[in-house]
Amino acid sequence: MRLYLASTSPARLALLRAAGVDPVVLPSHVDEDAVLAREAASRGVDVDALEPQEVVQLLARAKAIAVADDPDALDPDTGGPLDGFVLGGDSMFEFAGRVLGKPHEPAVARARWLEQRGGTGTLWSGHWLVDRRAGAGGPGIGRPAHARVTFVADLDDAEIDAYIASREPLEVAGAFTIDSLGGPFIERIEGDPSTVVGLSLPTVRRLVRESGGEWFHLWRGAATLP
Repeated sequence: MRLYLASTSPARLALLRAAGVDPVVLPSHVDEDAVLAREAASRGVDVDALEPQEVVQLLARAKAIAVADDPDALDPDTGGPLDGFVLGGDSMFEFAGRVLGKPHEPAVARARWLEQRGGTGTLWSGHWLVDRRAGAGGPGIGRPAHARVTFVADLDDAEIDAYIASREPLEVAGAFTIDSLGGPFIERIEGDPSTVVGLSLPTVRRLVRESGGEWFHLWRGAATLP
């Protein structure tokens, strides 16, 4: 059984590989701002009024469906149509009542870290799974997950500047990681740690099973299992 990852996130890919799954990466090329703008307009509200768990789910769903319903999307190994599950994901960090995506700029990342040190925020991850096994249709199912993250309080300006200079925090939600250079700056995590990396593995497992599959059938070498 095959898993197609509708994301170019290196962290999500590494997380799945560490869990024994080698997904096929198929970027979705979704215009995230347009997705959120359409949803907000349909409700007659501003984008800022959307709750973080709604935002990550809307984007995860858009990414998965964009790949699953793309008539030009082909399995790179067989050259034929997709045959497996398509997984979309998205993450955002909520801190002090604000939803924070990727900072992109060093100055933005530094300002966030100066505020975040010693504090606690919530990392939200959205998940959407579409079943495309043997030509199956349907919009799929999804579920958000979250984890509370507390940063160390004794983080000094020199450490923050060095972390920003590494450029690692510039392209990740909340401007931090737990599985690389940012790990030592995290004091505590309440919830599933994989959620903070970018995908809640227990959540994805449940979605696979609710869709009629088995998680262990996605493991590399699963064909040799009894």
